[in-house]
Amino acid sequence: MKNTLVLRTMLKILNVAEKNDAAKSIAAHLSKGTSRMRNGDSPYNKIYEFEYNLFNQKCLMVMTSVSGHLLALEFSKQFKGWKSCDPVELFHAKIERFCPDDYQKIKRTLEREVRSCQKLIIWTDCDREGENIGYEIIDVCTAARSNLDVYRAIFSEITTPSITRSIRDLKRPNRLVSDAVEVRKELDLRIGAAFTRFQTLRLTKVFPNQLAENLISYGSCQFPTLGFVVERYKDRENFIAEPFWKLVVYHEKDGQKVEFSWDRVRLFDYQVCEMFYNRLINNPNATVQSVTNKPKSKWRPVALDTIELEKSASRKLKISAKETMTIAEKLYTQGLISYPRTETNIFPKDFNLRGLIENQINDPNWGEFAQRIVDRPNPRNGTKSDQAHPPIHPTKYTNGLQGNERKIYEFIVRQFLACCSADARGSETTVTIDINNEKFTASGLMVLERNYLDVYPYEKWSDKEIPIFERGHVFIPKSINLKEGKTEPPRLLTEADLIALMEKHGIGTDATHAEHIETIKERRYVTIEQNLFIPAELGLGLVEGYDSMGYAMSKPRLRAELEKDLQEICAGRKTKEQVLEAQIKAYEDCFKDARSNVEKLDQALSKYYGAPTLFVEDTSNILPTVFECACKSNMVLRTKKDGKGFYLGCRGYPSCNNAIWFPSSVKQANVTDEYCQNCHPKRVKKIRFKLERSAVNFTIPTDYTTCVVCDVEFREALEIDLTQNRKSVPPTQSYSNNQSTQSAYISSASRSYSTSSQFQSRTQPQSILSTTNSSMSNDDDSNPIVCNCNEPAVLLTVRKDGPNQGKQFYKCSKGQNQCDFFIWADGAANTSTGNTPTRPVSNSNFARSQQNSRTVSCNCNQEAKLLTVNKSGPNQGRKFFKCAQFSCDFFEWEDMPGSGSSSNEFSRKKSPKSFQKSKNSSVNEPKRRKCGNCGEEGHNRKNCPNQ
Repeated sequence: MKNTLVLRTMLKILNVAEKNDAAKSIAAHLSKGTSRMRNGDSPYNKIYEFEYNLFNQKCLMVMTSVSGHLLALEFSKQFKGWKSCDPVELFHAKIERFCPDDYQKIKRTLEREVRSCQKLIIWTDCDREGENIGYEIIDVCTAARSNLDVYRAIFSEITTPSITRSIRDLKRPNRLVSDAVEVRKELDLRIGAAFTRFQTLRLTKVFPNQLAENLISYGSCQFPTLGFVVERYKDRENFIAEPFWKLVVYHEKDGQKVEFSWDRVRLFDYQVCEMFYNRLINNPNATVQSVTNKPKSKWRPVALDTIELEKSASRKLKISAKETMTIAEKLYTQGLISYPRTETNIFPKDFNLRGLIENQINDPNWGEFAQRIVDRPNPRNGTKSDQAHPPIHPTKYTNGLQGNERKIYEFIVRQFLACCSADARGSETTVTIDINNEKFTASGLMVLERNYLDVYPYEKWSDKEIPIFERGHVFIPKSINLKEGKTEPPRLLTEADLIALMEKHGIGTDATHAEHIETIKERRYVTIEQNLFIPAELGLGLVEGYDSMGYAMSKPRLRAELEKDLQEICAGRKTKEQVLEAQIKAYEDCFKDARSNVEKLDQALSKYYGAPTLFVEDTSNILPTVFECACKSNMVLRTKKDGKGFYLGCRGYPSCNNAIWFPSSVKQANVTDEYCQNCHPKRVKKIRFKLERSAVNFTIPTDYTTCVVCDVEFREALEIDLTQNRKSVPPTQSYSNNQSTQSAYISSASRSYSTSSQFQSRTQPQSILSTTNSSMSNDDDSNPIVCNCNEPAVLLTVRKDGPNQGKQFYKCSKGQNQCDFFIWADGAANTSTGNTPTRPVSNSNFARSQQNSRTVSCNCNQEAKLLTVNKSGPNQGRKFFKCAQFSCDFFEWEDMPGSGSSSNEFSRKKSPKSFQKSKNSSVNEPKRRKCGNCGEEGHNRKNCPNQ
């Protein structure tokens, strides 16, 4: 009981590693083997508890782990289906962060354990991915306990000294490094999904016999990797061998044969080479011009980094890069080697090399060599350092490994010992002879000190003996030969060659090279023969198709630029948002170009698969996006349930009911690829409408492309209301004249949207009508014009080509229910069929006066609009307030404050035909009939009792 109380009062710290093996090893090192294990929710991720002195007090340490990335990214539900949207929408589609089902138990363990802890220490791998995994852990834990104090342990190997040093020097997590990974993950998802859907949906239909079951994926690292293979293959296929000729001199002395090589090497002209040959045959005497001896060295290997490990394992051990890294990570978690993902090939000056070499002294294979160098280790360093991890090296001795694990461990040990040794040394003898003014050379080698070669069997360096010659000695060679040869094509790439090219061009990182290579193998874009990469027909066709479009997607430029940008994020020189915006734009432009030239992809693949099948794109399930909804989903063009009409509805329905209904006069509507430049760029797409002529104003063409967000005039003409939801009934009354009210979800989704109607469509000639200045106002504030409905008219401008282009005129403002009022603004013509004003006047009373001295509310509890009387009579020119929406009968003279109809007075001022509210009742009751004879209620004249 007392011990339990002590544990409860201790500072409790949650420690989380990247894998269970790492958590187990770290707990063992810190607790000196005394940790207590218990189960978590996940059977694969145990919990280890122990006491430890930290932060100047005794703490209860709780050590557990995740299994790599805890959280993942995916598109929101409405974009998950392959045919749910146009693939180009994926570049801007909503992305959600979630915990996959397989990791829910790990997440629950973290949430439960952290609630009783005051601090959190992250023990994930110290690289970009590890930092990002660390922040995923932090996000889950801080959601369960918000006031958590978070630390980061920095270590390069899981050994007692390294782990102890790291916990004594805890740091804070680095958000910038994690952001770089978030950018990379989001771009990989968007770019990969868009291109993969596009390629797969098309090519499996165009070449059904060959590709019907294929997933034709695209990745911004995967494709350049494939590009290297295809480029080398095509260089070899297009190579034209050229014949050449050379002269070789053979001689034998003291029982030793020697071959002299021509200083001209080779000639590509047979006649010239034959001429030299004849000269030598005619005078074959050879004179020794020089005999030189100089020291020769064979350099020992440089300190080992990840890329060199992958290349060496592939070349020398015949183990693939992917398997090599899998084994290396396992050896690391077992504490046998240092962290295997490092770009560093420089050992620090104070690094304890002697202790590491001493660990290997007892091995029967290389222990003797380790004993020879233990007192004078002299590592050969390279030039690279990631400032995070040392070169790969053994941290502990073992002889209990089998198979490829043993081969990888042995290579790392031998390479480390060779690096700490000395170069092999020898003496090279070079003999130069002259035959009729043509020079020939032969060389021999004597190995004097093998040094590192004694422990490094992966390289050979042996003696090459030649006879002893003296300067000035003259002899006749045993033979002089004219040899013919031909140039050789470049060799196909090995895995090591491919990794070297990826490193050179910045494709992927040392941690991801193996994954990208494995992907192009799994997708059957390449095949492997005798450890050489050969592109398959599908890989050849894809690269050739995209190259023919002029967009070199198989070239490394785009991805290399991204890798540089990620480094800039880590260094704090660029933000996450800047890089995302620039990269998405670059790849989106590339995608659009590829789609517009997709026939070239078909043509390239038809060389290998035969004639393509006619492709008809199935867009029946694809709902084109117009703009972003306030809920962060998309407003898409839909067809009404009865199939007779269109509307814009939120893709997030039923959780979001936002909708914009189009009237029945819209016979056809199609979303274009053109974005409205008047609204925020790349945010709102234009719609092409085909309208019923009889239902719209003659000034709106029947085939009209526009933006429904900012084209106020078009919305007015068709009575389109931006403030509805799916439960609303499509409007049948005249369109509201208050154009300042925008839909809440439109304004929240695009703060910079313009409400001007001046924008002209790029898909057709200029918009025929446009309102002047503000949508419904004029410079003259004193003379309003009213139409035959006795309502203020709207001032418009003729845009159509002709004699009246640019001329202003007045029309009824009621849209579909408008009267046929028309008058030129300058009074030159009057085509109204009804009464018209005797003078042209302004319609500024249609918008609320900018000089209102007070604010008045109507019966709708909305701000009323200030208007001016236009009719002839005693009140002409007098100003009054009316409901801005014309939905109630509120009225008040401007010069008589308080004279307006209040909510109680409103019932008395209404038409006799309307229902009235009783002063003491909230229920509307009809007026009872009265007798025409006596005036009493309850009977009529015929039955009047008072007659």
